[in-house]
Amino acid sequence: MNTYFHGGVDGLRPGDLLEPGHSRKQHDGCEWCAARAIGETHLGIDGPSERSEVYFTPNRLYAKFHASLYGYGDLYRVEPVGTVTRSTEDTMESYTAPTARVTSVLERAVELTWPERRRLNRHWADADKTHRLNQLKTRTT
Repeated sequence: MNTYFHGGVDGLRPGDLLEPGHSRKQHDGCEWCAARAIGETHLGIDGPSERSEVYFTPNRLYAKFHASLYGYGDLYRVEPVGTVTRSTEDTMESYTAPTARVTSVLERAVELTWPERRRLNRHWADADKTHRLNQLKTRTT
């Protein structure tokens, strides 16, 4: 069985269901928050979701990043409920399902440290590179 993580809405407990539609908190002066509020991206990233499903990832650090975007959101281990689909909205490995059940709370009020940010940037660069290579392979076949 795969291990999946979700970062976002705070205050959930084991057994609670994550459901689509939880919006992130808005922070004064946050350019990403302002763009998201009008359905756009800022600097080409972190726009509104394309799906009305729950997102999760096998990459704990990537989920932690999303918890930090929520504004001191929480990090959870989750199990999907329903059909699991690979998300194509980002190059980092992530999935969606109609809902997911919280199996454990890993961290409350998440803040990403600078070393974690640097490590995530390396993971993201690797994912972007793999994605570009796969696109090139697809075009040449």
